Amino acid sequence: MAWPRKPRKWLYPQKFYFNFDNLQYAYGRYHCYLCFQVQREEYGSLVHVDMGVFVNQLSSCHVELCFLSWFYGWLSPDERYHVTWFMSWSPCSHCAQQVAEFLKRHSNVNLSIFAARLYHFQDPEIQEGLRTLKRTGVQVAIMYFSDFLYCWNNFVRHDGMRFIPWKGINKNYWILVTTLEDILRNTKNGLKEDVFKQQFGNQPRVTKPYRRRKTYLCYQLKELDGSIIDKDYFQNKKKRHAEIRFIDKIKSLGLDRVQSYEITCYITWSPCPTCALELVAFTRDYPRLSLQIFASRLYFHWRRWSIQGLQQLQTSVPLAVMRYPEFADCWENFVDHRGEPFEGWDKLREYSESIDRRLQKILRPSNLNGLENNFRNLTIGPVGRG
Repeated sequence: MAWPRKPRKWLYPQKFYFNFDNLQYAYGRYHCYLCFQVQREEYGSLVHVDMGVFVNQLSSCHVELCFLSWFYGWLSPDERYHVTWFMSWSPCSHCAQQVAEFLKRHSNVNLSIFAARLYHFQDPEIQEGLRTLKRTGVQVAIMYFSDFLYCWNNFVRHDGMRFIPWKGINKNYWILVTTLEDILRNTKNGLKEDVFKQQFGNQPRVTKPYRRRKTYLCYQLKELDGSIIDKDYFQNKKKRHAEIRFIDKIKSLGLDRVQSYEITCYITWSPCPTCALELVAFTRDYPRLSLQIFASRLYFHWRRWSIQGLQQLQTSVPLAVMRYPEFADCWENFVDHRGEPFEGWDKLREYSESIDRRLQKILRPSNLNGLENNFRNLTIGPVGRG
């Protein structure tokens, strides 16, 4: 295998703009560029050693392995090195494994990776590769504006031309950050048993220990043949409800909009009015996607704004109450149950039937008449939802 022995010194501006554009879905970018910086520790300070650019040779050599081959030729076991990569694509699973093994053999090397885009991030093997890097001690992050500017100033032959950011650079950054965070945190085995029973319990009053019941959303995405594409769970974060995080995640997968999919969601609280609107808009953007939501409990079901939100949601997304089979399925797929079967809790079925009666009363056809005009006049204020 003929691997390049020396890196390039720089990129031309048009190459940089085309290959480092942080698009969520980048087509036609078949090459991967790696801009690197190597520093060495000397008396408590970092001293510059070298910097340059590698580009993959398509099937013959990925940039990560090109760099390691070049770097191995002169690194000293008696020195400590800090290596930084700015990459147009994050590593594939094979390269991630090779990098992790290299770093295990050379504990005197510290590596940070900043990627403009995530390569095939919906692939479970590639996701596991990124998690392997993190477990090895590699800093894995998304390139921010300052990183693009740094690359422009140090790796681009710009001849004094100022870096002009492209449209959507900041928006794309936050979407990619959310996606990467979800991938890297997905090292969990599942919800803890006590968390599941506490949060998904459908009792009208919280049981001991008296913790606040928050919103958890578990989902499973399948093709029509039943094969699982993706599954995960989300919890509300500050100013970002679990439903919105779920929508962001599904959009990030780059689903084929002409292909049919099925998603089943289990959620501790039924969606608030704002999230109901977002879910309706989401399903309109994906007309061939079938979304079914099962709620353990109804969120402020006696309030007018909540009732209208559920009615609006029902016009596009089927909403049902979790019963024993749904709790059991959620237990099986999203809980770290250590092989224990789902046994439920006292009066589970009675509580489900009671909650379902309330939901059917809210969604009865007579209550849906004139819904569109009522919902247009609905003012949705801030909602306190854990």
